[in-house]
Amino acid sequence: MIFEKYILPGIMFDTFRDVTPEFLAERGIKFLISDIDNTLVTYDDPVPTPEVSEWFDRMAAAGVRVAFVSNNGKERVDLFNRDLGFVSYAKAGKPKTKYIAAAMRDMGATADNTALLGDQLLTDAAAGARAGLLSIIVPPIKDKRSLFFRFKRWLEKPYLKKYNKLHKSDR
Repeated sequence: MIFEKYILPGIMFDTFRDVTPEFLAERGIKFLISDIDNTLVTYDDPVPTPEVSEWFDRMAAAGVRVAFVSNNGKERVDLFNRDLGFVSYAKAGKPKTKYIAAAMRDMGATADNTALLGDQLLTDAAAGARAGLLSIIVPPIKDKRSLFFRFKRWLEKPYLKKYNKLHKSDR
C-alpha cells in the first residue's frame, strides 16, 4: 500500500538516547531535525533535562547539528530552545514539510545527510518520509490521554505491527 511508505518509520528505537552519533555517522547523517514533546521530554518539562542536555553535548562533540521542528506553539519551542540556540520552528503543521525544508536550508543540510526524530507516525514519520529523510521514531515518553491522542495512537497500531513484523530479525 502506497500509504505505508509515508507512515512506516525508517527505524525505531526504544528512546532518543539510542540514537547515537555513531549510528548517525554510519548512515552519513550530519544533521538531525527533532521533535520535542514526548520525543525528548514530556510536555511537563519546559527545558531540556540534564539527560537531554548531555545527549545534545554528545551530538555536538561528534559534529551533528540539531534543529527543532515542532507542532507545538512558539512559546513552548522558544523556551525549550532558549539556552541551546538551535535552529527551531514551531507550529510546523507536520506532516507538512515546509519547516523541515526551512530548517535544512538554515543548517546547510540535504536530504541525504539529515534524519528526523520524533514519536508519532502520522506526523513525524510521515513528514520525514515526505521530505526524503530517514525517519527515526521512538515511543512517546508520556502520552497525552485525550480522545484525540488516543485515536491517533489507535490509527498507528497497524503500522507499528507491520514495522515490527518486517524488522523482527533486527531486534
